[in-house]
Amino acid sequence: MASIGKDKNGRRRILFVAPDGKRKTIRLGKVPQRAAEAIKVKVENLVGAAVAGCGWDNETARWVADLPDTLADKLAAVDLIPKRKKETPTDTLGAFLDAYIEGRSNLKPNTKRNYEVTRKHLINHFGRERLLAEITPGEADEWLEALREKLSAATVSREVKRARQFFRAALRKRLIAENPFTDLSTPAQVNASRAYFITTAIIEKVIEACPDAEWRLIVTLSRYGGLRCPSEHLSLKWGDVDWEHNRVTIRSPKTEHHAGGESRVIPLFPELRPHLETLFFDEERVGTEHIITRYRDRNANLRTQLLRIIDRAGVKPWPKLFHNLRASRQTELTDRFPLHVVCEWIGNSAPIADKHYLQVTDDHYADAVTTNTPEGRGTESGTVNAESGTEAAQFPAQQSAAQSRTDSQETNKARENWAVLLPSALACDSMLGNRAPPRGVEPLSSD
Repeated sequence: MASIGKDKNGRRRILFVAPDGKRKTIRLGKVPQRAAEAIKVKVENLVGAAVAGCGWDNETARWVADLPDTLADKLAAVDLIPKRKKETPTDTLGAFLDAYIEGRSNLKPNTKRNYEVTRKHLINHFGRERLLAEITPGEADEWLEALREKLSAATVSREVKRARQFFRAALRKRLIAENPFTDLSTPAQVNASRAYFITTAIIEKVIEACPDAEWRLIVTLSRYGGLRCPSEHLSLKWGDVDWEHNRVTIRSPKTEHHAGGESRVIPLFPELRPHLETLFFDEERVGTEHIITRYRDRNANLRTQLLRIIDRAGVKPWPKLFHNLRASRQTELTDRFPLHVVCEWIGNSAPIADKHYLQVTDDHYADAVTTNTPEGRGTESGTVNAESGTEAAQFPAQQSAAQSRTDSQETNKARENWAVLLPSALACDSMLGNRAPPRGVEPLSSD
């Protein structure tokens, strides 16, 4: 038999003798006497069934099934009923976002970090235990306004897009009836004030101020190759350089999940070749696979180091250190080649190039007032000689690079010692596979 006890504070409890002979207590809290008596009757039924080794009657079984979790947990704690298996809730904001991010096993590290930042912003505003279905479009507007007070417009736009993605997934799982972020207006991601064209004169000063040959190549690949830094620089291997056909295969971790986006082929631009040759003929690098070897550590902060180099060069830093270099190259190349060709080399699309990369430069204004004169006069780049009908000047980037580019000391030393380096080069499988550069570095004839 069971009995009902009452504490001085009005809380009630049920005392009973378990089948193993031990006295046990179920604390009910502040409940009416009638409710306590009804529970006592069911407890006696459960104890009797346990003692007899038989199942519950239908009425008791239904009563147990309908119990709230709190009372069911108390009965399970005294071994009267099995402990309920609780599934991880996914209808609350925190639980859903945790499950969504952890379930995306294919996320790249940077993407996962971005998702976690958006999760933090959502949870800080709405609360971790907030039900997904309770978040309204009006509250989404309030969340947007809160972000605008502390983040840039471009960052806010990315946060909104990720929040919309999260809740779209919740909608597909039938956890919510509508996506409260669907109609949320996103601020413009394009910040024209951060667009900056880096001229060849500026970048040559920066290259000259670099501490070593690898840094000179990193800067050159960014400005004249249009590579994404650091992912595409660090993925570059000697086997990707086709010296004979003057082409370089660029592997892109950022776009590899798109069809055909795992790599692209760019020309071995004349601005790139001498810097690649310098490292190619470096005696210490014989047998290495990757071109960039010294800055592969995850903790290597290339942005901070580039700022120091720019300061050493006596140049004012531009707003977006690596993106502005890439955008400058695309702008420059688009003046010479069709946009679809340049996009193929840079690794983006025409709409993206138009929105985030292409710029109007001072040279465009200069060309506009020199090439449209009736007589065809003018000496600026791109003008036509009235007498010969030929171009008076080369493409500005090539002209400037040709004037300023001289062989580095490392390259001259390598050429002077070619006879010493040749046996090592021939012994290296990677050199045999790539072949030595066909021009500009041949040993002098002994005849």
